[in-house]
Amino acid sequence: MTPLHSTLKRTLTIDGREYVLTLTQATLKLTLKGKRNGVELPWAQLVNGEAALAVALHASLGAFASNPKGGAAPASRAAPAAASAAPAPRSRKKPQRKKPARKK
Repeated sequence: MTPLHSTLKRTLTIDGREYVLTLTQATLKLTLKGKRNGVELPWAQLVNGEAALAVALHASLGAFASNPKGGAAPASRAAPAAASAAPAPRSRKKPQRKKPARKK
């Protein structure tokens, strides 16, 4: 067998939706193609039998909520209630400074 030293990525199609499966030495990660966040499972949890708990947790959070167009899940199902109460990010736009009046 060949040891897994670097990241290995493969695409799959499940129920007409495309996913990317990423294998590393530490984890297995499944994400919708074109997205960053997905279901990540450490190999240790898979071997120890804790995988069922992790899968149930991701399912309750709606990690891959059914959306016919493959877009993002609705905000109410995408994150737990505690995360939705977080303050909105600040704007990075710098305030406009007034230009000094020109002397005549």
